[in-house]
Amino acid sequence: MSKKKQHQQVKNDNNNKEKEDQEKQKLVDEKIKEDGQVILKHGEQGRNIHLISIIGEVEGHECLGGNTKTTKYEHILPQLAAIEDSDEVDGLLVLLNTVGGDVEAGLAIAEMIASLSKPTVSLVLGGSHSIGVPIAVSTDYSYIVPSATMVIHPVRLSGMVIGVQQTFDYFRQIQDRILDFIESHCGAEKERLEELMMETEMLTKDVGTILVGEEAVGEKIIDEVGGIHEAFEKLRELMEKQ
Repeated sequence: MSKKKQHQQVKNDNNNKEKEDQEKQKLVDEKIKEDGQVILKHGEQGRNIHLISIIGEVEGHECLGGNTKTTKYEHILPQLAAIEDSDEVDGLLVLLNTVGGDVEAGLAIAEMIASLSKPTVSLVLGGSHSIGVPIAVSTDYSYIVPSATMVIHPVRLSGMVIGVQQTFDYFRQIQDRILDFIESHCGAEKERLEELMMETEMLTKDVGTILVGEEAVGEKIIDEVGGIHEAFEKLRELMEKQ
């Protein structure tokens, strides 16, 4: 082969590689835009970290309005199953900035994360309120930035409520499920969590407690105050132990 043809072949190979890289980046950008997810490469060790974001309102069986930022559990659950089944994913990082949402959907996400065999770390940014609390504590280790908040309050149901004992018993059952899950995945005791949930002096128009950054750690709900750097370092540490 002549030098001219060799040069053209190299040029064509470079162009093809550039097109492939552009297509891959396009797919990554679309994945981030649509699902808030991306796979991050971890240095020379070749370990991959899957990032999932839980943002806005956790959407359950009913579709929310088009102007509402949501996390759809029917998207998250299959992705978590794929992470568990994948040989290419070594760890999961969960970023949270959520106002809460559907209880059943939130608990389903939390249970799925908690049952993964891969190392998992969560990071609360902005806030992780209501059903976001079980999701935040479902990982192997949890962080919260200093300015982030967590709101713990009783269960609320929308729509028509029948004022009978069975309804109140059902409310209690739901709250016990949430409290039991949180207690089993963090250092807080159920009795203390219930006290925080039923606090009447903090919120003027509501019942519950707002915990900011270090306060969530002080209540043993979140493991440590930290940011994205600390979350990555902890996840890498957990992956090395696998």
